[in-house]
Amino acid sequence: MSDTTAGAVGDSNSRRKFLVTATTAMGAVGAVGVATPFIGSWNPSAKAKAAGAPVRVDISKVRPGEQIRAEWRGKPVFVMRRTAENIASLDTTDAVVADPQSENPQQPSYVDPKTRSINPEIFITVGICTHLGCSPQFRPEVAPADLGGDWVGGYFCPCHGSRFDLAGRVYKAVPAPLNMVVPPHRYETDNIVVVGEDEVTA
Repeated sequence: MSDTTAGAVGDSNSRRKFLVTATTAMGAVGAVGVATPFIGSWNPSAKAKAAGAPVRVDISKVRPGEQIRAEWRGKPVFVMRRTAENIASLDTTDAVVADPQSENPQQPSYVDPKTRSINPEIFITVGICTHLGCSPQFRPEVAPADLGGDWVGGYFCPCHGSRFDLAGRVYKAVPAPLNMVVPPHRYETDNIVVVGEDEVTA
């Protein structure tokens, strides 16, 4: 075999190896391209999360009289640990709130209509005013100068002055028409609350 023929065979083998390698590499890239969206489809999308994936809230470090915030469906959720005095204050606000027995459907059926909770000590509400969607301030203090001597603690909306007691029940004669919303929730343990899942169906 001449040197020219040997060189041509060698070039042909090199080209063949190059083409096989390149084709294999392109096939692998294509497979990854196909697999990535398929595997990605197993994870919940941002739209699915916004639609209401449940959230777990650890309440173990919430001290009596304090509140923490969580987020569910892109909305703030207030979680308050009420004191015995806070719970007792609900008796005094019965006469001044518009819907003391929570007859409007702003809460799941399994919560107590007065305390608006499963456990009277823990109050959970969507932190949005039912007037125009502002976020009310947590005002647990009694008789502050700006809210008056009859204020026994609750939520005050700074946008238009709506008031709610410590069960999220709306006061009479304020712009907000309804009690604050109590979301579906259940207790996974004594210290973990799952917001977004009903107690009766979970």
